[in-house]
Order: sequence, then C-alpha cells, then structure tokens
Amino acid sequence: MTQNITTARLGNDGPEVGVQGLGCMGMSFAYGPTDADEARATLDRALELGVTFYDTADVYGMGENEKFLAPFLKAHRDEIVLATKFALTIDPAEPTKRRIDNSPDYIRASVDASLRRLGTDVIDLYYMHRRDPQVPIEETVGVMAELVTAGKVKHLGLSEVTGPELRAAHAVHPIAAVQSEWSLFSRDIEKGVVPAAASLGVALVPYSPLGRGFLTGAFVNADKELDQGDFRRQQPRFTGDNAAANAALLDPVRTVADAHGASLGQVALAWVQQQGAVHGLPVIPIPGTRKRTRVEENTAATRITLTEDELALLSPIAAAVAGDRYADMTYTSAGRE
Repeated sequence: MTQNITTARLGNDGPEVGVQGLGCMGMSFAYGPTDADEARATLDRALELGVTFYDTADVYGMGENEKFLAPFLKAHRDEIVLATKFALTIDPAEPTKRRIDNSPDYIRASVDASLRRLGTDVIDLYYMHRRDPQVPIEETVGVMAELVTAGKVKHLGLSEVTGPELRAAHAVHPIAAVQSEWSLFSRDIEKGVVPAAASLGVALVPYSPLGRGFLTGAFVNADKELDQGDFRRQQPRFTGDNAAANAALLDPVRTVADAHGASLGQVALAWVQQQGAVHGLPVIPIPGTRKRTRVEENTAATRITLTEDELALLSPIAAAVAGDRYADMTYTSAGRE
C-alpha cells in the first residue's frame, strides 16, 4: 500500500507541496553515469508517493537536466511545482571553475532559455542560485520581480544567502523559499538564515540533506570509491583524512537508526525534517536520487519522529565535521557571514 507524504507551503503565499521534494541534479550531472530509464521511473514513483516539488537548475548538465525533466513536466504540469535557477555557470574547459552572473541582461536571458528547455510558459519557483556580492541584492530581486509581473515566473527563491540578504530581498518582493545546504553535517545557516526565514514566513529548502550520500554510508572516501568525474571528489570533507574522521561521526546516527529500525539516510532526513518544528518554519528538504527504491526509502523518513534524547545525541555531529563543504566557500552564505 502506497502511503503519501504530508504537505507544507512554500512561503506565506506560495504553493502547497509535498513536505519532501526531489533534487533532480544527479539525473544528468555531477554524480557519474545515469540510467535514464530508471531516473524517469523515479520521477513517476516520487509523484505517486506525494512528492510534488521537483528541483533543477540551468547549470545542471549545462541545460540537460531541464531538458530531461521537460516530458515529465508536460505530462504532469498541473500536479507538480517545478523550481529552477539562474546565476551559476561552468566553464566546459575547466569544470571545477564556477562563474556567478547576477546582471539584469543575464537574468532575462536565463529565464527565457530555461522556459524553452523545460517546454513550459511559466516557472513555478525561480531561484537566484548564487549571489554576486558586487551586485546589490535589491537590484537582482527587482529584475526577478519583473519576471513575475511578466508572467514568466510565479514565485521567487534565493539560494545560499545570508540572513540580512534575505531581509533586504524580501523587502523588494516576497521570497517564497531559501535553498541552502542543511544537514547533520552542515548547520551554519542556523545562525542567521533560519531565524530570518522564520520571522519572514519564508520556507527553508535544504539541499544535500543526506550529505551528498555520505550520511547514508554509501561511500567513505570519495577519492577511492567514486568515479573520476564525480563532483564529490572536489569536496574537502569527503576525501583523505577528513573522510576517515567524518565516517566515525556516523556512529550516533547508527545508534538512532537501530532504535527505529531505519536506515542511516532516513535518520538524517528525519532530523532535517524535524528542524521545522525546532525553529518554527516550513522545512522541505530535496534529497536527490535516481532510483525508485531510494525515493521510497526517503519519503518513508517523513514518518519518523526523533525523541529529544535522540536529537541531543545527534546535535554535536556538525561541530566535529572535518573540512568545508566546498573547496571555495566564497559564494556560500557562510562565506559572507
């Protein structure tokens, strides 16, 4: 018997979506080879389970992820809420290098390109993927607001912004959601971003709530276990001595998982989900997967409630993590706070 997940609202006036979304990046980008047929089946299975919030970006596979999602979006346009993003580009000649563009002309060109690739006339939630600190955020959101007026975008979102940046943006146009990394391994946003979002009625959309798979025990050392082109080989906390130290931090997660008859990943997701009640705001994580079995496992985590003692056991993990989440933290909110 299929048991659907509950729902939550994206912002004060945003759409109601399944309380867990689906990150689609890995279906086309970053994590090695993909079985396209299984990935398509995963999209369908997620919808059957009540997942109605799907996340992509123009940079994932340099547009290929948006194209991949287009048939699914067309088939279920009235059933799902789709988010995509602008601002981040990758040089094909140097894949490890990123460029940020928040200029008005770039934003206007990006939304039109995303609409074409997705095969739709409106984007449900449009994020600024990363912020260029040289461009006033009020200017960027002002241009994004024009897209709402033009009917190309329904709601606005921001990714990896600080608390003050969120407040400044929200004063220009309502922000429905902030997307930032948040997990048992990454809690820096709790200092400023989460309180700001809670006070403004903005939903928090945690990406990488499973620590890019590390929190599930799927791998221990990226250098030794993952494909040469896998993005996680570039992330300091998953390689070398950092990886070995961080693998030892999973012991409390195993203890809690055993108590619930759950997987490590389910405990990690339940912890993120429960932060909504802890901090007083909607929390809609977007774990990524390319497999039906994983989306079934992930959505089942929405029905796990951790005790106060279990939350206390898991709480110290993040402070002990070795290595940053990116080699260059410049364009993260933590890099500007």
